[in-house]
Amino acid sequence: MGAMDSFATVIRTASHEQHMEAETSTFMSDLLGGRLGVDAYARYTEQLWFVYEALEADAERLASDPVAGPFIRPELLRLASLERDLAHLRGPRWRAGLSALPATQAYADRVRECAEDWPGGYVAHHYTRYLGDLSGGQIIRDKAERTWGFARKGDGVRFYVFEEISNPAAFKRGYRELLDGVRADDLEKQRIVAECKKAFALNTAVFRALGEEFPLSA
Repeated sequence: MGAMDSFATVIRTASHEQHMEAETSTFMSDLLGGRLGVDAYARYTEQLWFVYEALEADAERLASDPVAGPFIRPELLRLASLERDLAHLRGPRWRAGLSALPATQAYADRVRECAEDWPGGYVAHHYTRYLGDLSGGQIIRDKAERTWGFARKGDGVRFYVFEEISNPAAFKRGYRELLDGVRADDLEKQRIVAECKKAFALNTAVFRALGEEFPLSA
Protein backbone atom coordinates (compact mmCIF):
# COMPACT_ATOMS: atom_id res chain seq x y z
CA MET A 1 0.00 0.00 0.00
CA GLY A 2 1.63 3.22 -1.13
CA ALA A 3 2.07 5.90 1.48
CA MET A 4 0.43 8.39 -0.90
CA ASP A 5 -2.73 6.37 -1.36
CA SER A 6 -5.54 6.61 1.15
CA PHE A 7 -7.13 3.30 2.17
CA ALA A 8 -10.43 4.30 0.49
CA THR A 9 -8.52 4.80 -2.78
CA VAL A 10 -6.74 1.47 -2.39
CA ILE A 11 -10.07 -0.33 -1.89
CA ARG A 12 -11.70 1.40 -4.85
CA THR A 13 -8.76 0.69 -7.16
CA ALA A 14 -8.30 -2.91 -6.05
CA SER A 15 -11.94 -3.83 -6.57
CA HIS A 16 -12.45 -1.85 -9.79
CA GLU A 17 -12.32 -4.88 -12.07
CA GLN A 18 -14.85 -6.87 -10.03
CA HIS A 19 -17.04 -3.78 -9.73
CA MET A 20 -17.16 -3.37 -13.52
CA GLU A 21 -17.93 -7.07 -13.96
CA ALA A 22 -20.90 -6.80 -11.59
CA GLU A 23 -22.22 -3.63 -13.21
CA THR A 24 -21.95 -4.99 -16.74
CA SER A 25 -23.51 -8.40 -16.05
CA THR A 26 -25.94 -9.59 -18.73
CA PHE A 27 -28.84 -9.65 -16.27
CA MET A 28 -28.27 -6.06 -15.12
CA SER A 29 -27.76 -4.88 -18.71
CA ASP A 30 -31.02 -6.54 -19.77
CA LEU A 31 -32.87 -5.21 -16.74
CA LEU A 32 -31.68 -1.64 -17.21
CA GLY A 33 -32.20 -1.88 -20.96
CA GLY A 34 -35.90 -2.54 -20.39
CA ARG A 35 -35.65 -6.00 -21.96
CA LEU A 36 -36.91 -7.83 -18.86
CA GLY A 37 -40.30 -7.57 -17.20
CA VAL A 38 -41.15 -6.30 -13.75
CA ASP A 39 -41.08 -9.91 -12.48
CA ALA A 40 -37.30 -10.02 -12.99
CA TYR A 41 -36.96 -6.75 -11.06
CA ALA A 42 -39.11 -8.16 -8.24
CA ARG A 43 -37.02 -11.35 -8.14
CA TYR A 44 -33.84 -9.27 -7.91
CA THR A 45 -35.41 -7.22 -5.08
CA GLU A 46 -36.16 -10.47 -3.23
CA GLN A 47 -32.51 -11.49 -3.46
CA LEU A 48 -31.46 -8.12 -2.04
CA TRP A 49 -33.70 -8.77 0.98
CA PHE A 50 -31.62 -11.81 2.00
CA VAL A 51 -28.34 -9.88 1.71
CA TYR A 52 -29.57 -6.87 3.67
CA GLU A 53 -31.21 -9.04 6.29
CA ALA A 54 -27.75 -10.53 6.89
CA LEU A 55 -26.09 -7.09 6.83
CA GLU A 56 -28.52 -5.44 9.23
CA ALA A 57 -29.44 -8.25 11.65
CA ASP A 58 -26.31 -7.61 13.73
CA ALA A 59 -26.07 -3.85 13.15
CA GLU A 60 -27.17 -2.91 16.66
CA ARG A 61 -24.55 -5.14 18.28
CA LEU A 62 -21.83 -3.99 15.85
CA ALA A 63 -22.56 -0.33 16.54
CA SER A 64 -20.34 -0.55 19.63
CA ASP A 65 -17.52 -2.39 17.84
CA PRO A 66 -14.34 -0.25 17.48
CA VAL A 67 -13.78 -1.33 13.85
CA ALA A 68 -17.28 -1.68 12.41
CA GLY A 69 -19.10 0.69 14.76
CA PRO A 70 -18.32 4.00 13.00
CA PHE A 71 -19.89 2.64 9.78
CA ILE A 72 -23.23 1.69 11.35
CA ARG A 73 -25.42 4.64 10.40
CA PRO A 74 -29.22 4.46 10.79
CA GLU A 75 -29.74 6.58 7.67
CA LEU A 76 -28.22 3.79 5.56
CA LEU A 77 -30.44 0.94 6.79
CA ARG A 78 -32.43 -0.56 3.88
CA LEU A 79 -34.45 -3.50 5.18
CA ALA A 80 -37.67 -1.59 5.99
CA SER A 81 -37.60 0.08 2.55
CA LEU A 82 -37.00 -3.27 0.85
CA GLU A 83 -39.98 -4.75 2.66
CA ARG A 84 -42.23 -1.91 1.49
CA ASP A 85 -41.01 -2.46 -2.06
CA LEU A 86 -41.67 -6.21 -1.84
CA ALA A 87 -45.18 -5.64 -0.48
CA HIS A 88 -45.79 -3.38 -3.49
CA LEU A 89 -44.23 -5.80 -5.99
CA ARG A 90 -45.45 -9.12 -4.60
CA GLY A 91 -48.47 -8.20 -2.47
CA PRO A 92 -49.07 -8.38 1.29
CA ARG A 93 -48.11 -12.08 1.46
CA TRP A 94 -44.70 -11.46 -0.11
CA ARG A 95 -42.87 -13.33 2.67
CA ALA A 96 -44.63 -16.58 1.82
CA GLY A 97 -43.10 -16.66 -1.66
CA LEU A 98 -39.64 -15.43 -0.67
CA SER A 99 -36.80 -17.73 -1.75
CA ALA A 100 -33.07 -17.25 -2.05
CA LEU A 101 -31.13 -18.47 -5.05
CA PRO A 102 -28.18 -20.67 -4.01
CA ALA A 103 -25.81 -17.85 -5.03
CA THR A 104 -27.77 -15.42 -2.85
CA GLN A 105 -27.67 -17.83 0.08
CA ALA A 106 -23.88 -18.11 -0.27
CA TYR A 107 -23.58 -14.30 -0.33
CA ALA A 108 -25.86 -13.79 2.69
CA ASP A 109 -24.07 -16.56 4.61
CA ARG A 110 -20.70 -14.90 4.04
CA VAL A 111 -22.02 -11.50 5.16
CA ARG A 112 -23.50 -13.08 8.30
CA GLU A 113 -20.24 -14.91 9.00
CA CYS A 114 -18.28 -11.64 8.86
CA ALA A 115 -20.90 -9.83 10.96
CA GLU A 116 -20.55 -12.48 13.66
CA ASP A 117 -16.81 -13.12 13.63
CA TRP A 118 -14.84 -10.50 11.70
CA PRO A 119 -15.70 -6.78 11.92
CA GLY A 120 -13.12 -5.86 9.25
CA GLY A 121 -14.75 -8.24 6.80
CA TYR A 122 -18.14 -6.81 7.71
CA VAL A 123 -16.83 -3.33 6.82
CA ALA A 124 -15.81 -4.68 3.39
CA HIS A 125 -19.37 -5.88 2.71
CA HIS A 126 -20.88 -2.73 4.19
CA TYR A 127 -18.78 -0.58 1.87
CA THR A 128 -19.47 -2.54 -1.31
CA ARG A 129 -23.23 -2.57 -0.71
CA TYR A 130 -24.15 0.81 0.71
CA LEU A 131 -21.78 2.99 -1.29
CA GLY A 132 -22.88 1.12 -4.40
CA ASP A 133 -26.54 1.78 -3.56
CA LEU A 134 -25.85 5.48 -3.07
CA SER A 135 -24.08 5.65 -6.44
CA GLY A 136 -25.12 3.17 -9.14
CA GLY A 137 -28.36 2.41 -7.34
CA GLN A 138 -29.72 5.76 -8.48
CA ILE A 139 -29.40 4.66 -12.12
CA ILE A 140 -31.45 1.56 -11.33
CA ARG A 141 -34.11 3.64 -9.57
CA ASP A 142 -34.45 6.03 -12.49
CA LYS A 143 -34.71 3.17 -15.02
CA ALA A 144 -37.22 1.27 -12.85
CA GLU A 145 -39.47 4.33 -12.52
CA ARG A 146 -39.46 4.88 -16.25
CA THR A 147 -39.67 1.23 -17.33
CA TRP A 148 -42.37 -0.02 -14.96
CA GLY A 149 -44.13 3.18 -14.03
CA PHE A 150 -43.38 3.32 -10.31
CA ALA A 151 -44.14 6.63 -8.64
CA ARG A 152 -41.01 8.74 -8.43
CA LYS A 153 -39.12 7.65 -5.30
CA GLY A 154 -42.25 5.73 -4.26
CA ASP A 155 -43.19 2.12 -3.45
CA GLY A 156 -41.23 -0.26 -5.65
CA VAL A 157 -38.05 1.83 -5.62
CA ARG A 158 -37.83 2.91 -1.97
CA PHE A 159 -34.74 0.74 -1.50
CA TYR A 160 -32.82 3.25 -3.64
CA VAL A 161 -34.16 6.35 -1.87
CA PHE A 162 -32.03 7.52 1.06
CA GLU A 163 -34.43 10.07 2.50
CA GLU A 164 -32.18 10.97 5.42
CA ILE A 165 -29.11 11.64 3.25
CA SER A 166 -29.67 15.06 1.70
CA ASN A 167 -26.17 15.30 0.21
CA PRO A 168 -24.96 11.88 -1.04
CA ALA A 169 -21.63 13.28 -2.32
CA ALA A 170 -20.78 14.71 1.10
CA PHE A 171 -21.94 11.52 2.81
CA LYS A 172 -19.69 9.39 0.56
CA ARG A 173 -16.75 11.70 1.29
CA GLY A 174 -17.35 11.25 5.02
CA TYR A 175 -17.64 7.50 4.57
CA ARG A 176 -14.32 7.35 2.72
CA GLU A 177 -12.71 9.33 5.55
CA LEU A 178 -14.00 6.66 7.96
CA LEU A 179 -12.37 4.02 5.75
CA ASP A 180 -9.10 5.94 5.82
CA GLY A 181 -9.25 5.99 9.61
CA VAL A 182 -10.34 2.36 10.07
CA ARG A 183 -8.69 0.70 13.07
CA ALA A 184 -6.64 -1.90 11.23
CA ASP A 185 -2.97 -2.55 10.54
CA ASP A 186 -1.62 -3.05 7.02
CA LEU A 187 -2.12 -6.81 7.05
CA GLU A 188 -5.73 -6.44 8.18
CA LYS A 189 -6.29 -3.77 5.53
CA GLN A 190 -5.07 -6.22 2.88
CA ARG A 191 -7.57 -8.77 4.20
CA ILE A 192 -10.36 -6.16 4.02
CA VAL A 193 -9.45 -5.36 0.40
CA ALA A 194 -9.53 -9.08 -0.45
CA GLU A 195 -12.98 -9.36 1.16
CA CYS A 196 -14.21 -6.41 -0.95
CA LYS A 197 -13.18 -8.33 -4.05
CA LYS A 198 -14.98 -11.38 -2.69
CA ALA A 199 -18.12 -9.30 -2.05
CA PHE A 200 -18.21 -8.15 -5.67
CA ALA A 201 -17.65 -11.74 -6.87
CA LEU A 202 -20.54 -12.97 -4.69
CA ASN A 203 -22.75 -10.20 -6.05
CA THR A 204 -21.81 -11.07 -9.64
CA ALA A 205 -22.69 -14.72 -8.98
CA VAL A 206 -26.19 -13.60 -7.97
CA PHE A 207 -26.52 -11.65 -11.22
CA ARG A 208 -25.35 -14.71 -13.16
CA ALA A 209 -27.97 -16.90 -11.42
CA LEU A 210 -30.69 -14.33 -12.12
CA GLY A 211 -29.57 -14.23 -15.76
CA GLU A 212 -30.09 -17.99 -15.95
CA GLU A 213 -33.54 -17.65 -14.40
CA PHE A 214 -34.54 -14.86 -16.79
CA PRO A 215 -32.87 -15.65 -20.11
CA LEU A 216 -33.88 -13.46 -23.00
CA SER A 217 -35.59 -15.54 -25.65
CA ALA A 218 -33.45 -15.54 -28.75
